[in-house]
Amino acid sequence: MSQLGTEKSALQHAEEEAKLLAPIRAHIGEIQAKIDVLRKDGSDQVQKLKNRIQLLKEDKHIKKEKKDALIAESNAALSAAQAVESKNQAEVAGLVAEAESYLKEHYEKDYFGPVSENCKKDRESAKQRYQARVAELGKEHEQEVQRLRKENAPDLQQELKDENYVYKNKLFDAKVTYEQELQAIKDRRHEAFAEQYHMIDLLRMSRFTFAQEQAQRIENYKYTFNQRQFLLKNGLYIVIVMIFIALSIVTPIVKNTQLFTYNNILNILQQASPRMFLALGVAGLILLTGTDLSIGRMTGMGMVAATIIMHKGVNTGAVFGKIFDFTGLPYAGRAIFALLVCIVLTTCFTSVAGFFTARFKMHPFISTMSNMLIIFGLVTYATKGVSFGAIEPGIASMIVPKVNGFPLIILWAVAAIVIVWFIWNKTRFGKNLYAVGGNPEAASVSGISVFAVTMGAFMMAGVLYGFGAWLECARMVGSGSAAYGQGWDMDAIAACVVGGVSFTGGIGKISGVVVGVLIFTALTYSLTILGIDTNLQFVFEGIIILTAVTLDCLKYVQKK
Repeated sequence: MSQLGTEKSALQHAEEEAKLLAPIRAHIGEIQAKIDVLRKDGSDQVQKLKNRIQLLKEDKHIKKEKKDALIAESNAALSAAQAVESKNQAEVAGLVAEAESYLKEHYEKDYFGPVSENCKKDRESAKQRYQARVAELGKEHEQEVQRLRKENAPDLQQELKDENYVYKNKLFDAKVTYEQELQAIKDRRHEAFAEQYHMIDLLRMSRFTFAQEQAQRIENYKYTFNQRQFLLKNGLYIVIVMIFIALSIVTPIVKNTQLFTYNNILNILQQASPRMFLALGVAGLILLTGTDLSIGRMTGMGMVAATIIMHKGVNTGAVFGKIFDFTGLPYAGRAIFALLVCIVLTTCFTSVAGFFTARFKMHPFISTMSNMLIIFGLVTYATKGVSFGAIEPGIASMIVPKVNGFPLIILWAVAAIVIVWFIWNKTRFGKNLYAVGGNPEAASVSGISVFAVTMGAFMMAGVLYGFGAWLECARMVGSGSAAYGQGWDMDAIAACVVGGVSFTGGIGKISGVVVGVLIFTALTYSLTILGIDTNLQFVFEGIIILTAVTLDCLKYVQKK
């Protein structure tokens, strides 16, 4: 069918569908007219007067005496309008119910159903036209190629190359035309669906029922659904879910034990809790197109500091040759002092990296790598690389107690998630964080201090690192050493990337970070139960990171 024939067919369908809709629209219009009369001096007036009172309260140019008088006058009129609204409420409700009952009985059967059927037929016709067009172009191309080969001109190869280029362009044009036809059909069906809810919107004054809201949400999702975008956004999660399903099937067979039991899930959450702090910290830096390679070394430094302060008895190891003894302090005092020392140490180092990044435009890769080397060198030199043993069990149980077997360390992580979510989404600093990450030049022009935002992100990361190290020390009941936390920087960064925090900047959600941490912790725990070698676990993690970054790059390229 030609383009003219296609347009003619679409016009005929549009006219037919308009005729089908006309009686429904007319009937609902009659009911709506009656409702409008009843609402004129009632609900409409109430809404108008409420808006007026609000505007009067916000108006700073009117004198107080006059403002109070106008508000009082509006309140009196509002009371009268509310009385009318209350008087007509039952009649309006009856008319709305009558209109909705009519739509329920007639809309699908007399209008939307036929429109959907027409759209289905039109999609099939469009597909047939596209296939016919492709076949026609292929035949024309073959004929042209044969003609060129028969003529055997001196520049035959160039002519064949040009013909192939023209052929590909024609195929592309045919595909674009086909996709435009499909989109027009999709739009027509969606508009037919939306028409019903436009009528209900007027009837109900936008106060939809829960079922009506859900129906619209589902239809809008189907209308805007794009398979490529869906797979780019969720493909990795689908694969990971399939991996976990496979692991949950294989584990009982190989190890004769269930994988995702209640105790195992609690263990996963318990292990994930300190790491959640680290991932939340570095997520803010990735949001600014940065990173942090010193997370693991900061964890080790915090563990050493916390273990020394909360050590069981006099420390067996020395720092710069000095033995520390904090046994004279009460348990609560030692726990709080250890937390403060951890936070101060980690925040100082992140602030230094942040300063060089913000002031000298140094890439965070360099500034944080320098931190990593300095921290590891200092801590190893100061402690001679020894492990400082266990902390007081009473302090550990005070920081991360268990209630009926439930580890309350999980609540520390939940609190961190809530606080960081609030900072990112409900504060000016959070809004500026997204703005600077998305486009630092534009943010600077609009009055945002890029230096302050960058320093703030690094300092917030330092506080979270300190908290995470302190909690890990309590969870492990000590065992602080300079080597502790090696590789944790990669785990935290990987969790953020898998969770959708983009290295392109300005894109990411706290929920994604949480999911990323849980995925990596659960994967490591599952592979450990299966007895998979630790080195092979790194291979799995590397593949997941590579896949996540590839999908992120594809999304960025498509957006550009």
